[in-house]
Amino acid sequence: MDPLRATLTGYAPVDAVEATDVARAVALLDTGDPWSREHPLHVTASALVVHPPTRRVLLRWHARMAGWLQVGGHGDPGESDPWAVALREAAEETGLPDLAAVTTALERTPVQVVVVSVPPGTGEPAHEHVDVRYVLATATPDAVRAETSDAPVRWFTVEEARALVAEPNLRTFLGRVEEILDRLDPSPHHHHTRGAPR
Repeated sequence: MDPLRATLTGYAPVDAVEATDVARAVALLDTGDPWSREHPLHVTASALVVHPPTRRVLLRWHARMAGWLQVGGHGDPGESDPWAVALREAAEETGLPDLAAVTTALERTPVQVVVVSVPPGTGEPAHEHVDVRYVLATATPDAVRAETSDAPVRWFTVEEARALVAEPNLRTFLGRVEEILDRLDPSPHHHHTRGAPR
């Protein structure tokens, strides 16, 4: 089975909004190449890179979107596996040599599937991405290197990241990744209600 179809049909949406987005993504599978930028709605893949011991997350400044986002992007011609696309894009945009699934259970398993609106850019009209989102871990956070000077990458705590990002869907993604980090390290000092003393 095509890796994208396997990923989307095997994914369990968390709520009705996500179920609608996943249904739009599945419908796209039968329209030719779902990765093609010729479609006003096409597939992209991205990842939130985490350093589990310090519970930090890596964000990249995205000039076109004028904001801090996770790393990721479009498939190259011939690519059809969203996991492979997310891994390749994350490695290119961060320079990290050791990116891998944060747990074996989350290898090839998305944490979120969401349709996002993209503003018009150089020679491109406004369009939408079906973004298939993963979480990746590194053990060498200091090895991070931005791909270009106008796309800096920076480590943040989950709280800092949540305050920086504008899109509600990205806050949801951060929340899901935070729950994964909590499960990796269930020590009590991590479990806190935002705003409550700890």
